[in-house]
Amino acid sequence: MASAQSNTEGSGEGRRKSRKTESVFSGYFPYPSAYDELFNADGSVRPEVEGPIRLLDTIGRAQFKARQRLADSAFLKGGITFSVYSDQRGTEKLMPFDPIPRLVTGDVWDRLSRGLVQRIRALDAFLGDVYGRQRILEEKRLPRDIVEASAGYRKQLAGIVPRGRVFIHVAGVDLIRGPDGSFAVLEDNVRTPSGVSYVLANRTVMKRVFPSVFTQSAVRSVDAYPVRLRDALGSLSPRKAGEDRLVVLTPGPFNSAYFEHSFLARRMGIDLVQPSDLFAHDDKIYVKTTAGPSRVDVIYRRIDDEFLDPTVFREDSVLGVPGIVKAYAAGNVTLANALGNGVADDKAIYPFVPEMIRFYLSEEPVLAQVETLICAREADCKRVLQNLGKMVVKAVDASGGYGMLMGPTASKPELAEFANRIRANPRGYIAQPRIELSTCPTWTGKSVEPRRVDMRPYVVSSGEPWVLPGGLTRVALVDGSYVVNSSQGGGSKDTWVLETSSS
Repeated sequence: MASAQSNTEGSGEGRRKSRKTESVFSGYFPYPSAYDELFNADGSVRPEVEGPIRLLDTIGRAQFKARQRLADSAFLKGGITFSVYSDQRGTEKLMPFDPIPRLVTGDVWDRLSRGLVQRIRALDAFLGDVYGRQRILEEKRLPRDIVEASAGYRKQLAGIVPRGRVFIHVAGVDLIRGPDGSFAVLEDNVRTPSGVSYVLANRTVMKRVFPSVFTQSAVRSVDAYPVRLRDALGSLSPRKAGEDRLVVLTPGPFNSAYFEHSFLARRMGIDLVQPSDLFAHDDKIYVKTTAGPSRVDVIYRRIDDEFLDPTVFREDSVLGVPGIVKAYAAGNVTLANALGNGVADDKAIYPFVPEMIRFYLSEEPVLAQVETLICAREADCKRVLQNLGKMVVKAVDASGGYGMLMGPTASKPELAEFANRIRANPRGYIAQPRIELSTCPTWTGKSVEPRRVDMRPYVVSSGEPWVLPGGLTRVALVDGSYVVNSSQGGGSKDTWVLETSSS
């Protein structure tokens, strides 16, 4: 496939080596059962991504290995980290990064964007309804018992309407690609979705390490995200622009996503604050400054509902701001995302999103989603228990790859333990068939091999959703693994949306 000559970049850009070099992708073949993002089953490059792949291929493996080291150095110097609390060797970890980008053509991305916008509009309408008139429950289009049993459903928020009637300001929707090449939604994240900082950091590193490949590939930019987010938040401020104050609220430096909190605050040009920096007075929120208290209008909060206000939610929370919910209910501060969003990304609510789209938008879903069995339903629960070894079982309120059973690879004791968990708390679990995730060529340090991937695009909204043209591609770095979460040993890739068509 590739030229035998290596054309280097960076410090030696434009110089040709006279000696033969092994191309980056030589010998690469995808898993036979999976759709590969960049290569056909016979090992040939997919024509729609041939340009960028040929540019990468001609770098040669020796140079590619050197570029990987440059990328790792850039991540180290940039402090691009995440935390894993269960790791005995320490919590702070560098985000594993693979330098081979995932490539998506513009027409494919545009269709995905339409589906994501549709989905967020429907979920936002559902939140407004479930904390308001509850039409979808009254008309029995969604079971009331499923909603009211959700850990993310906050009855005390009934009747509270956020500014602009917008509940979802930031969403991260997890997508997978099946063996036939079609995308499907795996999960919605509309509480405090994380990961977008790695999208921006990955892009910065890729442009530095592969400048020529990037500039010749016509890749859509992701640089507008911080401005888009700031503008969306600012548009929902109780006070007019110029007088208002926006902040990012973090639990603190020991939180797993603290790098992202500080990164986004810096990129948006707003303050990063901790709960101890804020206080409520006269149903308004203030931040302590060296010049005295200053009113806060919009809080991009990265603290979950239950810890946010000890006077309303958990009394033992040391992360909360007493009185913040009262200020929010009075319309004197905007919280992004809105309180109570957890009911919309409960995994037992997920199967009903297509019906939400039909009910609220009078449209058919653009994006498919994965068949899901709800263990709270007796028939579904029986089917799950009978086929546990074939299913992927998930706790409805867990994330990060935790609280999950991979039936096909589980041991007999693990299967028995999960069966007991399901019987004890059927509402706490859902089950899905194991989907053969798509693969993407991944650098192992010596060669390129297929590894399974998913993708999390990000949506920003102040009423009209906007999709970032590129998302976080997460990759299972262990051969044969289906688990892509960074907390479980996964890594990330840059996602390039190309100004090309798949046809």
